[in-house]
Amino acid sequence: MVSTTSREQLLTELYKSMFPVVAKYVARMGGTFDDAKDIFHDALVVYYEKVIAGDFEVSNNKAYLTGIAKHLWFKKFNQQTELKSIDDNSFDIADEADEQPSTKKILHYLQTAGKRCMDLLSAFYYDKLAMRDVAEKFGYAGERSVTVQKYKCLEKVRETVKQQSLEYADFVE
Repeated sequence: MVSTTSREQLLTELYKSMFPVVAKYVARMGGTFDDAKDIFHDALVVYYEKVIAGDFEVSNNKAYLTGIAKHLWFKKFNQQTELKSIDDNSFDIADEADEQPSTKKILHYLQTAGKRCMDLLSAFYYDKLAMRDVAEKFGYAGERSVTVQKYKCLEKVRETVKQQSLEYADFVE
């Protein structure tokens, strides 16, 4: 059995040597200093309980403790992400229905790309033609050529929107 003094020394040594490693990991993963402290303390408790119970034999205490901390952080991060995605995406359905983008305004900016781009984008998005069919219709060498041209057309529209510093609200009637 390990004495209380040697346990305290082991925990103190682990804290001094491993907390900075865990704190750096948590910070890299988007956590705060308080998150790092919470995770590390929880990891120490789990580690200590395993050692006291004698359930396992570890050849590298530091690696095992780091693994526990990373696992705990991963669990906490996933829980926060799930809660955040639900909370951040809360919206009022009535507001959503009231603010639909104006077809006229969107069409105006799409037309800035030119007639050929409008025809190509219309065939792909509106007529739902496959890339192979669009290539045949417009005389392109293949699907890859259509993909590149479609990208260029969309980039023209994006550039126009960016130059005019437009935001979503500018497209809503």
